[in-house]
This record gives sequence, C-alpha cells and structure tokens, in this order.
Amino acid sequence: MAYRVELETRARRELLDLPRATARLLAEVIDDLQKDPRPPGCKKLVGVDGYRVRKGDCRVLYSVDDGKRLMRVYRIGHRREVYRR
Repeated sequence: MAYRVELETRARRELLDLPRATARLLAEVIDDLQKDPRPPGCKKLVGVDGYRVRKGDCRVLYSVDDGKRLMRVYRIGHRREVYRR
C-alpha cells in the first residue's frame, strides 16, 4: 500500500524555485518514495527525526509516519543549503 505524500509549504516553494529539469527529476524521486519511503541509499538523519534521499547534488529531506502511512517532505534543495536551518 502506498504512502500519502505531503509537501510542506517551504518544500513546495523550494521545488518551484529549482530549474525545471531538476524539479522534474526530484518530483520523480518523491513519487518513487510513495511506494518505498526507505529505499536503498536513503539515510537516517542525525539529531532530527527524518531521512534524506539524494539525486545528484540535490537532497530531499522527509519524515515518515508508518501508523498513518504518511510521508512529509519538509526540505528540498542543493546539498550545501538544504541542511541549514
């Protein structure tokens, strides 16, 4: 059964600000996460309740609620900026 994906406002804005080709690539990554929220290559974040998936120099940061079958994407962006608060 697939997980429901919610993009927080900040993540939606960050996705729209990316170049079109990069945004399309990351949208495909997010779609794939619906089927498997913890794919091979994903990493558990240290000090934060969440995971990250990388695609080239870009990262998608998200949290997973298995009880509600919900995945919340809270940051999307270049690796040098995405971890900053």
